[in-house]
Amino acid sequence: MSGMKNVADVLRGHAKTRGDKVALVYRGRETDFAALDRRASQVANGLIAAGVRPQQRVALLTKNCDQFMELYYGCAKANAVIVPVNFRLAGPEIAYIVNDAGAEVFFVGEGFADLAAENMAEMPKVRQVISLEGEGGYEDYATWRDRQSDADPMVDNDPDDIASQLYSSGTTGHPKGVQLSHQSGLNLWPLLADPNEPAYGRWSEKDVNLVCMPLYHVGGLNNALAGLYVGARTVIMAEALPAEILKLIPEQRVTKSFLVPALILFLLQTPGCRDTDFSSLDEIWYGAAPIPVELLKQALEVFGPVFGQAYGMTESNGGGVYMPKADHDLSKPERLKSCGKPAPGYEVKVVDEDGREVPVGEVGEIILKSNTLMAGYWNLPEATAKTLRDGWLWSGDAGYFDAEGFLYIYDRVKDMIISGGENIYPAEIESALFGHPAIADVAIIGVPDERWGEAVKAVVVKKPDAALSEAEVIDYARQRIAHYKCPKSVDFVDELPRNPTGKILKRELRKPYWEEIGRQVS
Repeated sequence: MSGMKNVADVLRGHAKTRGDKVALVYRGRETDFAALDRRASQVANGLIAAGVRPQQRVALLTKNCDQFMELYYGCAKANAVIVPVNFRLAGPEIAYIVNDAGAEVFFVGEGFADLAAENMAEMPKVRQVISLEGEGGYEDYATWRDRQSDADPMVDNDPDDIASQLYSSGTTGHPKGVQLSHQSGLNLWPLLADPNEPAYGRWSEKDVNLVCMPLYHVGGLNNALAGLYVGARTVIMAEALPAEILKLIPEQRVTKSFLVPALILFLLQTPGCRDTDFSSLDEIWYGAAPIPVELLKQALEVFGPVFGQAYGMTESNGGGVYMPKADHDLSKPERLKSCGKPAPGYEVKVVDEDGREVPVGEVGEIILKSNTLMAGYWNLPEATAKTLRDGWLWSGDAGYFDAEGFLYIYDRVKDMIISGGENIYPAEIESALFGHPAIADVAIIGVPDERWGEAVKAVVVKKPDAALSEAEVIDYARQRIAHYKCPKSVDFVDELPRNPTGKILKRELRKPYWEEIGRQVS
């Protein structure tokens, strides 16, 4: 697919060459490429008729659905910018994103019309609300769409124009709008179909692609767009329900999917997982959070050798580093801690505070360079300048390279614990503790300590009916990692707070211990 400058050119190409092939499956409803292309044109014409100008933001609040992709490509055809909103946010948080984007047209999915109505007074710029299911007295999406012309408006655009604006998870402060251009995606997706590169598992039109992670997140959205780029059959789930995933994999003969480590854990804990037919699977790529080695070992044993790890972030359009299936070797347990080597099209370094590369084996901040990077944060020039420096993206992640060129992620720089002058990375401790037979889930945080500044605390979820004491947890850690890294105390909880992409909200765990001090570090 050469000569493309708009992400919708992907859809246009498939509509011409394989229009009768199924593009999307959602709740049993199938949409072929020709129909998806026509509906995207109708959406584009509707937006233009509504006065949406080129590069104006259009907000979308919904769970995953097939209409999401109609709106994505429809915005692209109108040269508008789609702004998917995290559907698990509270009303004021939703209003913040819609206002920050300056959206005037707001699409709301099934079950969200009342939430939109309750917060409409806080979104004064919104002048039109369209409900995907015709709820809340708002205009029905299908009715609105189907009265528009299906002639492609062929609105011109620059490849550097913004296609989507995805908001960071906002685990600290307000979320930031990450601007991803048309060219960014068009530079990334061809890697998936290149038969000469092992990057991302070599997708093809023969694949059946399962999308279960949220489409407002770069992992979920790229999962869908990757499948559509290569012309695969893409099965969309409204939510990542483990039992439903286990049903759909053999039913649809799924070959590809993207999962976060937390969801892999939940799948393994779901009754019937070990009896599920996974023979159709070719590759499950995982990422968005560190994965404990013991969890990965269990997954490999149950699902088979189908896992490939992708390390990236919204700001890099999800790409950066990849560890293919072949490197997931159970005979090399240390290798399983790695996220792989720089993917084609990416330069990756580990540097100190001044941007100097650190020696092999030394921990520093990971920085990336690529033609897939974000254009910048929306209306945040200072934050953009801090993150994008001389063409390099400063990730905020701490890691190191080994002598063979494999990258190891230690943790988020901001999650690092400094105890007695030693830098301690929670992910390393979490990985060590996860192997305990009585531990179902675990998070490591730093809490105030008069002597050391910070002390390591483990927050543990026990497996059902398991007996486990604080002393046992600490002793288990001491047998596996240096004593100064081991937890000094343990809290037991029923569950860990996570955002929708599975990241543990450590700020929420730390809050009770740091409230009186007024900050999150010593």
